[in-house]
Amino acid sequence: MKGFILAAGFGTRLWPLTEDRTKAAVPFLNRPLIGYSVEYLASYGIRDTIVNLHHQPDSIRRVLRDGSDFGARITYSFEEEILGTSGALDPVRDALVDEDFVVINGKIVTDIDLREAITVHQQQNAIATLVLRENAAREHFSIVEVDERGWITRFAGFPDVAASQAGAAEAIRNVDVASSTNPAPLMFTGIQVLSPRIFDYIPCGSFSHSTLHVYPQAIANREAVIGHVADGNWYEMSTLQRYLDASLRLNREQGESIVAGCDCRVEDHADVKDCVMWDRVVVERGACVMHCVLGDNVRIPAGSLIERAVIVRRDILSEIERGEVSGDNVIVPI
Repeated sequence: MKGFILAAGFGTRLWPLTEDRTKAAVPFLNRPLIGYSVEYLASYGIRDTIVNLHHQPDSIRRVLRDGSDFGARITYSFEEEILGTSGALDPVRDALVDEDFVVINGKIVTDIDLREAITVHQQQNAIATLVLRENAAREHFSIVEVDERGWITRFAGFPDVAASQAGAAEAIRNVDVASSTNPAPLMFTGIQVLSPRIFDYIPCGSFSHSTLHVYPQAIANREAVIGHVADGNWYEMSTLQRYLDASLRLNREQGESIVAGCDCRVEDHADVKDCVMWDRVVVERGACVMHCVLGDNVRIPAGSLIERAVIVRRDILSEIERGEVSGDNVIVPI
């Protein structure tokens, strides 16, 4: 069985961290984010993996190379124009038509049991099996509806703002969502097992999105598009807030409150709390930095006070989309 990792996205919501690299190449706990997806597949014996590229493609090639450092064999599919989550499969369909394969998003970290999903997929001879999970906090993920058989019936809209706020409050209070009068909606994790039959629904040479264009057609034709509801840890890094929260949460499990890359220095009487520092970061004497992400080579001047922000060097940015310039840095609020 082969794997395919989606890594072509622009990472707009992760800007400015994605100015000089694609989203999947952003470091997470001092390792490239996409490396977790490669190792996840390899841990289930899926070592032949294709990675699609578009935005800042060399940033992925630099961190993965041939995949051997991650227990895999990597080949690349470069898209001159971005093709979408299912259109990305079209250029490499000849490499995937012989057997079932797994597609995973390159922006997640998870320990969900993939073997269970593969087993369900094969037992039901499904055209597609999407791994789902409960969206207890009603975050901004599309709702996936399933019938009594576990077949997906449609991809609905997003939880409304009021439901999202209530869900977040329930999650904080550890309310048992399963026993609630308002059960948590299901959401797609970005992990899916596909039959080569899916190519009957993927147009050649054009953009297509799996949940907008491909799966709805298969569902309309009464194909078995299965929703496998899974347990396990799952983190998705598509926004600055999610990236910082996941980094700090997993780092705290290791007994640390700061993620620090290579050659970082915090000078005397500086205070750094709940932060992610990439490589060669310097926080000068008397500065206070809290709940921040500090990009490569950032220097925080003495006496500064910065909270809840992403800080990168001004000289890496071609233009400033948001935030403010402060000396050599650009500070973008989270």
